[in-house]
Amino acid sequence: MLTEVSERRVSVGEVSLNVATAGSGPPVLLLHGFPDRWRMWHRQIPALVEAGYRVIAPDLRGFGDSDRPEAVPDYRLRHLIGDVEGLLDACEVEQTAVIGHDWGAGLSWALASFLPERVNALVAISVGHGQTRAAAGEQQRRLSWYMLWFLFPGVAEKVLPADDWAAFRAWAWPEAAPDPDRAPDQGRNLDLARQIADLSRPGALTAGLNWYRANIDPNEFVVLAPHTGLPSIACPTMGIWSDQDPYLTELQMTASAEYVSGPWRYERLTGVGHWVPVHAADRLNALLLDFLGQLS
Repeated sequence: MLTEVSERRVSVGEVSLNVATAGSGPPVLLLHGFPDRWRMWHRQIPALVEAGYRVIAPDLRGFGDSDRPEAVPDYRLRHLIGDVEGLLDACEVEQTAVIGHDWGAGLSWALASFLPERVNALVAISVGHGQTRAAAGEQQRRLSWYMLWFLFPGVAEKVLPADDWAAFRAWAWPEAAPDPDRAPDQGRNLDLARQIADLSRPGALTAGLNWYRANIDPNEFVVLAPHTGLPSIACPTMGIWSDQDPYLTELQMTASAEYVSGPWRYERLTGVGHWVPVHAADRLNALLLDFLGQLS
């Protein structure tokens, strides 16, 4: 099925976002992570549209063709939440299902906490609730080493692009490395190439890293202590984690149930890496359509 996707610029206050929309029906908001843009969802959008949903998929602040503010504080969570709220207002959407991956999942949890009236369902892929890093313990801290490295301005900007982005390729897409015993996966290679093309633009890598620099406290790598005071998630919520994810433990997702007061569902994908929308598109689409279909 060929799905017609329209792109336009949407002013959400201090920044302008590039937004892709397709279909009609109940709205579904797709939020990508680092270092992506809306096109990470190109395997999900046709399935959702064919099932009768209206898809709204922005390039989040700092990514894709959206504005890239220079100051680190401009990427704090409150601004990111404000961007989405402004986008929903501009699209005349009162309430939507939200599906997020990676940083987009982290933002999705925050939206459901702080703007519960705008979120009627939540799907968090890979990244669990923000309060679960402490519960995930030392193992999660070890897997999150790169976050601490990202916090030092100029360091990742120098290392990641070197030698045709060799360090980035090895860290982010090890499964795309040449393997004489395996046929090349052109789909994965295309997504990797798209990410590198995006990050190669002036200021784009720093803008993406600023999500970490504005929202990650380095003290968490010394003492992992649970945060308190965040509202629980009242809407139906599904957490999806993949067992080949090199960055995130299963516990940081399953422990998210403690912060959900509404219906909770957990799905574990075996043999799948971090980039779930790419690695397991058909399985993910089936889960999304089943979950969303049960809401009506």
